Amino acid sequence: MTILGYAVTDLFLYFIFYSFLGWVMETCYCSICERRLVPRGFLYGPICPIYGAGVLLMILFFTPLKQNLLLFYVVAVVVMSSWEYFVAWLLETTTHVKYWDYSHFRFNLKGRICLWVALVWGVLSYLVIFYIHPPVEELFTRIPPVLKYALGGSLLVVLIVDAVLTIRHLALVSRLVVGVTTLGKELQVQLSLGKAELSDMLEDKSAALRQRYSAEIAQLERYSRRFRSRYSKLSVNRRYTVRHEDILAAAQLAREELLRKKAQRKASR
Repeated sequence: MTILGYAVTDLFLYFIFYSFLGWVMETCYCSICERRLVPRGFLYGPICPIYGAGVLLMILFFTPLKQNLLLFYVVAVVVMSSWEYFVAWLLETTTHVKYWDYSHFRFNLKGRICLWVALVWGVLSYLVIFYIHPPVEELFTRIPPVLKYALGGSLLVVLIVDAVLTIRHLALVSRLVVGVTTLGKELQVQLSLGKAELSDMLEDKSAALRQRYSAEIAQLERYSRRFRSRYSKLSVNRRYTVRHEDILAAAQLAREELLRKKAQRKASR
């Protein structure tokens, strides 16, 4: 069985080989940038399928454009950037995890692709089609067909097992992310309800205190009016004249009494 003149077995072996090369390239780049070993890819094995599938796109669709380098480069930039954007969107939608982010680069689209990476895709496509793939293709032609089938079958089984385990792990992670997000939203709702309830309680307490304060002020005004109406025309006998020292002493006692009552009220709360 062939696809555009290429045997399916050869295409699958190309896919595995270039997926491994992509994993090596990206792991080396990220490890150098972060100064520690950073294994890339979302599978357990040392492969990045986005590179393997990308090279298959180059082999199948870019090879006929080798005679027109400008058209080759433009098509490579557009197709490979579209492929990268689609893979990023698919992974984010299915796993709720962002595996790469170009948001800190200029001219990016939702952090999934950016201008300089798109231009690099064009250069990589040129290097692969003109310099890397021809010797690789010649090397694969020397492999006996029986060995190709055995190697392809074994690698396919390993890839399927790896994919099943990875999908299971991603499903658990996705469920965890959704659960945490839901819990966070519920917590925000509970906090909002708690704030609203606390606000209502404070409003009720405040209204009660304002009402009590208004009643005491009104009572004080009544006492004041009653005092003025009863005693405004009386004159004070010198025998009962209040001295300035007595007034200060009475004020001090009143202040101490108010502080005592305030402390008792705080303790009762």
